[in-house]
Amino acid sequence: MATAAAGAGADVVRGMYGRRLARVDKGAGDFATAADIEAEKAILDVIRSARPDDAVLGEEGGQQGAAEAARQWLVDPLCGTLNYAVGTMLVAVNVALRDGPAAVADPFSGEVFFTDGESAWVRHNGADEPLRPTSATRLVDVNLDPPFPSAPGFRAVNLLARTGFVERFRPRVVSTTLALAWVAAGKRAAYVTDGGDLSGSVHFAAGIALCRAAGCAVTGIDGAPLGRTGRGLVVAADAETHELLMSLIRGTG
Repeated sequence: MATAAAGAGADVVRGMYGRRLARVDKGAGDFATAADIEAEKAILDVIRSARPDDAVLGEEGGQQGAAEAARQWLVDPLCGTLNYAVGTMLVAVNVALRDGPAAVADPFSGEVFFTDGESAWVRHNGADEPLRPTSATRLVDVNLDPPFPSAPGFRAVNLLARTGFVERFRPRVVSTTLALAWVAAGKRAAYVTDGGDLSGSVHFAAGIALCRAAGCAVTGIDGAPLGRTGRGLVVAADAETHELLMSLIRGTG
């Protein structure tokens, strides 16, 4: 159901692309577009038709149903709204059942990355292929968006300036869950972002589930497991790449 729901949202996002869309101001420079709102409605229609008693936490609609429900969906209908609003196609649609299946849909490539909670695949042109992480590209996406809760101890921009980083990796900046899906698919070596506990975030839950199922190394920026006391996110295609990034983050590499 996660793949069907993400696909429904992606259809809306793709269909509304390029239009002049109404915006809803969220403050601090953030906003939603009509595409965000309509895509979330399409996703919820799929979930409700199959599981009407499930709870949903949506980026736009907030909590619907009991927060302590046994089954709760985390939905970000348009991850990358700022990109989308200016005509950049680097966006994703995220749907995840907490501690269960998850899907990340790329509305423009037609790829849907998904997991049943144990294994991970990508669906494209009707064919499913297992996700195979690899650090061979040496490309690392680093999220530079505020806030910066770990500063001054850690600033992502400082990581890009470290000699050890530029000697071993090539930096990219993509503020979207596509970055996580690309690590799981072998298109990126790693992804780094600051923040608090991201494991229950509508923005990150689906991507984290994908990467874990694909066998990636997943921790906070402090190297600790993700959880309520977690700090940010470091996802790497393999343990060696993860350890190298952690040494650079700590300033010892």
